[in-house]
Amino acid sequence: MSKGAETRETILSTALAAASTYGLEALSIGSLAKEVGMSKSGLFAHFASKENLQIEVLGTAVRRFIDDVIAPALAAPRGEPRIRAFVERWMDWTQAPYLPGGCIFLATANELDDRPGPLREALVAAQRDWIEALTTATRLGVEEGHFRANLDTHQFAYELYSILLAHHHFDRLLRDPETKPRTRRAFERLIRSAAPIAQC
Repeated sequence: MSKGAETRETILSTALAAASTYGLEALSIGSLAKEVGMSKSGLFAHFASKENLQIEVLGTAVRRFIDDVIAPALAAPRGEPRIRAFVERWMDWTQAPYLPGGCIFLATANELDDRPGPLREALVAAQRDWIEALTTATRLGVEEGHFRANLDTHQFAYELYSILLAHHHFDRLLRDPETKPRTRRAFERLIRSAAPIAQC
């Protein structure tokens, strides 16, 4: 890695940690430059604008999400085992040391849900990809016989995503010590609701 690429990676890692805690809007070229030991103009030269920096931070988060959640889960067998891997990996992701404030996508959603523009579009694209991955894994579960043939895979993915949203809320905001077991119970209930109907 070149010196410039290494510096850029350091900036983005620092910015990602800050954004997960305080939000993307709170990112400041000046405070970030001070934290990484650079001049403001030196840091600005890497991104040219605050919006470019924010988009790059989101891109960094997406790459790490793929590396830490998507790719390992895809190594699991198709269907229900893969969905289980997605859920466990996602819960680990929210506790990653480089995300001191938890899932940056969920934190950023509150900032950008009603604000059109490139940053919102980048976040929406990332979340649509994640939901599509859950939907595809569910469809494969139907094909493998893990779930009933008439399962609405989009509804299943919607409910699973909702469980993950609740997990983040109860864990990060409410600091409920029962969050993980409650999440797992809700998940198991959803899995049971999708099981094939026993034939008499």
